[in-house]
Amino acid sequence: MSISFEPTQGLFHLQNKHMSYVIQLIHQTYPAHVYWGRPIRSGQLGSIIQDKERCSFHPNPVVDDRKITFDTMPQEYPAYGTSDYREPAYQVALTNGSTITELVYENHRIYQGKPVLEGLPATYVEQEEEAETLELALIDKLIGLRVFLSYTIFKDHAAITRSVRFVNEGNADLKLLRAYSTSVDFSHGDYDLLQLSGAWVREREMVRRPLAPGKLSVESSRGASSHQHNPFVSLLSKDAGEDHGDVYGFSLVYSGNFAAHAEVGPYGTARISMGINSFDFSWLLEPGQQFQTPEAVMVYSGEGLGNMSRTYHRLYRTRLCRGEFRDRTRPVLVNNWEATYFQFNAEKIESIASAGKELGIELFVLDDGWFGKRDSDNSSLGDWVVDKAKLPNGLEDLVARVNGMGLEFGLWFEPEMVSPNSDLYRKHPDWCLHVPDRRRTEGRQQLILDFSRADVCEEITTMIRNILKSAPISYIKWDMNRNMTEIGSAALPPERQRETAHRYMLGLYGVLETLTAEFPHILFESCSGGGGRFDPGMLYYMPQTWTSDNSDAISRLKIQYGTSIVYPISSMGAHVSAVPNHQVHRDTSLEMRGNVAMSGNFGYELDLTVFSDEEKEIVKKQIADYKQIRPLVQFGDMYRLLSPFEGNETAWMIVSEDKTQAMVAYFRVLAIPNDAIKTLRLKGLNPDFDYQVAGLQGEFPGDHLLYVGLPVAGLHGDFQSKIWLLERSSAE
Repeated sequence: MSISFEPTQGLFHLQNKHMSYVIQLIHQTYPAHVYWGRPIRSGQLGSIIQDKERCSFHPNPVVDDRKITFDTMPQEYPAYGTSDYREPAYQVALTNGSTITELVYENHRIYQGKPVLEGLPATYVEQEEEAETLELALIDKLIGLRVFLSYTIFKDHAAITRSVRFVNEGNADLKLLRAYSTSVDFSHGDYDLLQLSGAWVREREMVRRPLAPGKLSVESSRGASSHQHNPFVSLLSKDAGEDHGDVYGFSLVYSGNFAAHAEVGPYGTARISMGINSFDFSWLLEPGQQFQTPEAVMVYSGEGLGNMSRTYHRLYRTRLCRGEFRDRTRPVLVNNWEATYFQFNAEKIESIASAGKELGIELFVLDDGWFGKRDSDNSSLGDWVVDKAKLPNGLEDLVARVNGMGLEFGLWFEPEMVSPNSDLYRKHPDWCLHVPDRRRTEGRQQLILDFSRADVCEEITTMIRNILKSAPISYIKWDMNRNMTEIGSAALPPERQRETAHRYMLGLYGVLETLTAEFPHILFESCSGGGGRFDPGMLYYMPQTWTSDNSDAISRLKIQYGTSIVYPISSMGAHVSAVPNHQVHRDTSLEMRGNVAMSGNFGYELDLTVFSDEEKEIVKKQIADYKQIRPLVQFGDMYRLLSPFEGNETAWMIVSEDKTQAMVAYFRVLAIPNDAIKTLRLKGLNPDFDYQVAGLQGEFPGDHLLYVGLPVAGLHGDFQSKIWLLERSSAE
C-alpha cells in the first residue's frame, strides 16, 4: 500500500495489491481523475488523459490552452458555472446572489492512518499502518473558501474512502447548496447501473439498467435512507456477473437524505456522484465555520459482484461496526411482537420466555407496548415509563424473572417519535418537527421529535438512560416507524431551516454515540419498519439491523440476497415467524423458515407456547444446529450461487476464512414436474482440500465440489430447502 506523488506531472498514485487510483493536477492547478481499476505501474500515467480542441460551445477556462474545457475534463470535484455543464459536486451561494466559485489546488498532505470525521460515522483503522490518506487542499481565494478532499486507501481492502470538508476563511457568509462526498469521471459510459430499491416489506431488490445519455438518479428525500432506495449504487461492465467483470461500488455512510447520480455526457463519458441530497438542503457557513460531508466508501472488483460484496462485508464487519459485539457471536432470541402485539401481561411474557428456555433460546425481547398507556399505536411514544397496568411489579421484576430462567432480556424503543396523545407532547408541543401554521401530518399516529435540538436530544437520552439503568438489559431494538414531513425546527432561524434534516441526523448520531458508549454491554439493533434505515451510518453504532418487517421465508430470499450485495450477514436480523405469514399470508414449513433465517442473526418472532411436541423438537434442533454453525454464519465469507431475481431457485454458501468449513443453503420456491436432475456448483472452497458433507457418504474433493457440483435431490413439493454442512476431512 502506498500513496506517491510525482511533482513534475502533478500525479498522485494511490495503490495497494487490489487496485490503483490516480489523480493528476492539470496545469498544476486543476485536480483531474486519471484512472481507477486494477493495479498498474506508474510509467505512463501522465499520458492517460487526452483531449483536443472542441467547438466554442465548450468554453476554455485557460486562455492559452484551448484544449482544456471543464466540460470534457475528467475532474475530481467539479463545479458548475465555469464551463462544466454536467452534474456538479458542490455549489456555494455568495452574499451577492451569485453561485460561481472556482477551486484550485493549493497544497496536499500524505500521512499514515485515517482521520476521524467529527460528529459523523465512518470506517476506521486500529493501527495507522492499516491505511494511508491523501488530503488535497483546494482554495477559492476570492471568497476565502478552502476545501479539503480526503482520500484514504486501505492496505488489505480494495476500497477507498472519500469525504470533503469546507472551511469559510473569508469575511462574508457562504451558503452551501450542494456538498457531495464523491464524484468520479469514467472514460466511457458503457456500463450498467445496479441499485437496491423497493418499498416497505420488499426492501433492497436488485435493479440493473444500462447507462444512456442523460442522467439516472437514485435518492431519498424522506429524512432517512429509506425502504425505497439504499444509499448504494455500482457500475458494472456489460459482461460483469457474480464472478467476473469490472464492478465499481459506491456506498454512503449516512442515514438521512442522500442522492447518487449517473450521468453520461455527449462524448460517452460517465460521471458518478454521491452525497447528501441537495434537494431542500442548504447550510449557512459563517466566517470561521466548517462543514464536513459524510464518507463515501468506493470499492473496486475485477472479479464481479461477489468479490465486491465480500470486500464491503469484511470492511463493514471489522472496520465500521464497533464495540463489544463486533467480534462476538449474537444470541438466539425470541421477540414477542407477532405473538402478542400490544396485548400482554407479565405472566404471558414469562410463559413465552419459559418456553424459549426449554427450546434453547438465549435472549427474550419485549417489544412495543410496555410503556406509558400503550395499548395500541395511538399513544404514549415519548413517555418512557413502565406501564404498571401490564407490569404491576415494574420492569426490574420482569427482567429478574426472565434472567432467573437463564435468559438475557432485551427491550424495544422508538425514541425518535412522539405520540400527540402523550404527556411529552402535551408538555412540549414545539419539540416535534413542524412548520408554523401548517398541518402536522401524522404517520402511524405519531410525529417525529426534533433531534436537531440539543434540549430534545438531552431529554430523550436521559429517559432512555434511566430505563437502561433500572434493570440488567442486554439488548435494545431501536425502531423508527415513519418518514419526515413538514421538515422544520422551532429552534432554528429562517436562514437555517433547510439545515434541519441534516442537523437531525447529527443529533441522532450524537445520542447514539452517548448511549452506546455508556452501555457497551448492550447489543443495539437498528430498525425502521424493518429495513427503512439499513445503511452503513447506523451500522457504526448498531452492528445489526432488523432486515425487514416481512419475515415470510420466500420473500426473505430476495430481501436477504439483495441486502448481501453490500451488507454482511452479521448485520442481518432474520427470524422464524408464524404461518400463515402476517405480511403475505403464505404457509411455509417450519424447516423452510428456519433454513432461511439461519443465514443471519437467528431468532423467532411468534408464540412459542403454542408449539406442538413435534414442532418443539424441530425448533430445538434448529437452535442447536445454528449454535454449532453460528461463528461460521456470522463471520465467514458469503458466496452467492443462484439468484432469486433470476429464477425459481436460490442458493448461497458461507465459507470460513481458512476454507475448512462451509454451509451451503439451497431453496426452491415451486415444484417443477418431471424436472431435470440438479447439481449445485460451489464456490470459495480450497480445490486441494477434501471435504466431508454431512448426510452424504464418502469424501468430496474440493475441486469436484467447485467444478462438478453437489447433487440436489429428495425435495418434493413447493417451498423446499436444504442445508449442507461441509468440513475439511480430518484425514488430511
